[in-house]
Amino acid sequence: MRQVIIIGSGPAGYTAAIYAARANLNPLVVASSVEAGGELMNTTDVENFPGFPEGIMGPDLMAKMQEQAERFGAEVLYDDVVSLDIDGPTKKITLGSGGTHEAESLVFATGSAPRKIGIEGEARLSGRGVSYCATCDGFFFRERVIAVVGGGDSAMEEATFLTKFASKVYVIHRRDELRASKIMQERAFKNDKIEFVWNSDVVDIVGDEAVSGVVLENTVDGSRRELALDGVFVAIGNDPRTHLVHQKLDLTAEGTVWVDGRSSRTSVPGVFAAGDVIDPTYRQAVTAAGSGTVAALDVEHYLAALGEAGAPDAAGDQIAGLPEVTAV
Repeated sequence: MRQVIIIGSGPAGYTAAIYAARANLNPLVVASSVEAGGELMNTTDVENFPGFPEGIMGPDLMAKMQEQAERFGAEVLYDDVVSLDIDGPTKKITLGSGGTHEAESLVFATGSAPRKIGIEGEARLSGRGVSYCATCDGFFFRERVIAVVGGGDSAMEEATFLTKFASKVYVIHRRDELRASKIMQERAFKNDKIEFVWNSDVVDIVGDEAVSGVVLENTVDGSRRELALDGVFVAIGNDPRTHLVHQKLDLTAEGTVWVDGRSSRTSVPGVFAAGDVIDPTYRQAVTAAGSGTVAALDVEHYLAALGEAGAPDAAGDQIAGLPEVTAV
């Protein structure tokens, strides 16, 4: 039986693995068979992660985090957790391959998933002109007219990146102002290839075998019109990946995993959570990494307390008599 299993391989999961491995906890990181590295694998230039003044590509950053975790002894497994048994002192995970692993503690760092518009044409044409990843699919839209749906930082980043390929990029937003940071807005506004479509909801995506356009509904007067397009990139936010812990861990009103204050302690002793799966507000790579640090230190405290006094019987007992840990 292992001391700790970490589910997730984004900034939170790999940072937790780095700290846990340095503490000689020999963590197992279940990184996913198809989404290893988390959402940063779909990001181009990461300009605001400390230590990289010239910026770094998202996949490169995640590769470095993985390399650092493995350097200290973390084991990375490319598989998917399909079920959890976390009721008792021993935590058990079952993998898509059929294998199982047990541990004294668990870090849940599954991140978040792209939010869908929720309309029929979106599902029908997904992969045939509807995309959620500009870096994955932008190349296929050279000299095409496309649209990005959304008004936050992700939408502005996607739109700006897609101008490298597309002849024109519409940004469709349901309000008359953006939610994106000022610097991201300025970049988009200055780009001649980007045109903004304000006060508009996408109510349908049309096309037979591929996207040919969208139906827009004006949020002010309710009028509708069709906009001809070759592709649609949806960038309207993300939802925490909590399906594995429904009815197992307490969740917040926002749908994230509940944790005790600034800690990573969940409602179940021995289970900790970190990253975007607990964060409905900030959702940055650096905050996720910090959250992973907290989770690893909490795990270390928890396991030390187990060794000293036996298994706690309540979530609050996880912090009783914890030894002080100094980390740099």
